[in-house]
Amino acid sequence: MATTAAPLPGFARVPHPAPRAAEDRAAILANPGFGTTFTDHMVEIDFDAGGSNGPGISNGAGEWHDPRVVPYGPIALDPAAAVLHYAQEIFEGLKAYRLDDGGIALFRPQANAARFNASARRLAMPELPEDLFVEAVRQQVLADRDWFPTVEGGSLYLRPFMFASEAFLGVRPSRKYKFLVIASPAGNYFKSGAPAVSIFVSDYTRAAPGGTGAAKCGGNYAASLVPTAEAFARGHDQVLFLDAAEHRWIEELGGMNLFFVMADGSIVTPPLSGTILPGITRESLITLAREEGLVVREERYALDQWRADAASGALIESFACGTAAVVTPVGKVADTAGEFVIGSGGPGQVTQRLRQRLVSIQRGQTADTHGWVHRIA
Repeated sequence: MATTAAPLPGFARVPHPAPRAAEDRAAILANPGFGTTFTDHMVEIDFDAGGSNGPGISNGAGEWHDPRVVPYGPIALDPAAAVLHYAQEIFEGLKAYRLDDGGIALFRPQANAARFNASARRLAMPELPEDLFVEAVRQQVLADRDWFPTVEGGSLYLRPFMFASEAFLGVRPSRKYKFLVIASPAGNYFKSGAPAVSIFVSDYTRAAPGGTGAAKCGGNYAASLVPTAEAFARGHDQVLFLDAAEHRWIEELGGMNLFFVMADGSIVTPPLSGTILPGITRESLITLAREEGLVVREERYALDQWRADAASGALIESFACGTAAVVTPVGKVADTAGEFVIGSGGPGQVTQRLRQRLVSIQRGQTADTHGWVHRIA
């Protein structure tokens, strides 16, 4: 785990020559959508395996240096940059929330920092000190604190990412990297407006044992684009992937983890077997459910069993979860063999209760007994 032993360096600030006009920003914040508009600033930090000429933070393999807050804009990139040829790239997703008392907070940013470094290790990339990751996110939010949406449930979605920037064509890990944080005002993730989403079971495979399924890297998402487009073309909101070996066991959606609420009060969710992204929202919901006395079983669950349990009433709810969509009920599941409905086809009581508990903690409406809320202003 990459932690920070030395004091964090100060972040230089480059003044924005032409920030968005207040009236333009207000129009965006009243109808932000998701991931389509970006704030005025971004954070940049460089890594060099050979060190730097100025103050920096060593991680044993090189040095992170020159942290700065700069105007949002294009990145100058050499055509031979390693990321363009060998896909050394990872990212994270988290949100900043406006609290009821007017403050600003992040939700479990240290967990994002730890997962970011787990992804870095899998892709032979340098780890970023966790304190530096959190500070970079904090600097980004404070620079664009006027960009919080005015719609109900709005937040500031944050995208930290890192890519290989060294120019070369040999197959080896890069010696130079860039870490950046950008931000986007966010409303609802799903555009359908339905009370529950519909998902389509794909014949494609997202990840195989020994692959990069547990890493948050762009390649995993690139592989999901064709099956996701097929799901959209069939009128569904998301795509579901099964395991690569037997094509039987449920793994995850294109960008979310899945839970299954049984009639006996227990909850099932697929285990973290190395092919599933370890969701921070997933882990938080498991903790909250167990606090409520619910039995949560992390075990394999087959598509055929899901269909049978939904038909018999043994299963009464299903929901997906992730940073962007938070907690989203699953109402209908379809594949080439047909479709089936979960419960009443709408939000279930357990799903709604867990979602409300999580959101109320994130927004400071309920006491945070786990130390998950990281207040920054």
